[in-house]
Amino acid sequence: MRTARNRENRGKRLNPYTKAGIIIFCLVLCGTVAYKTITLREQSSAYDKQIEQLKEQRSDLKEEQQEIKEFKKRVNTDSYVEEVAREKLGLVHEGEIIFRPEEK
Repeated sequence: MRTARNRENRGKRLNPYTKAGIIIFCLVLCGTVAYKTITLREQSSAYDKQIEQLKEQRSDLKEEQQEIKEFKKRVNTDSYVEEVAREKLGLVHEGEIIFRPEEK
């Protein structure tokens, strides 16, 4: 059952100020969503660049790690120990003669 009041309200139109308020609210809402979308896309782009940089850094570190492993293997050899003893410490084998240029 419909009351007389419902019949009266159905025929009423919205106030022009109410319509303008609703339109302004919708425009502000759409503007806010658009702004946030643009901001999030910029952040996403920045994060993608950062990910690429980190991937490059990771590959560089893996290469460096491999070089360190190879150096570690080399350090444990007798030839490396002998090389360091000759160059850095100036040691020689027994009976070896060292020839040095004269200093002027």
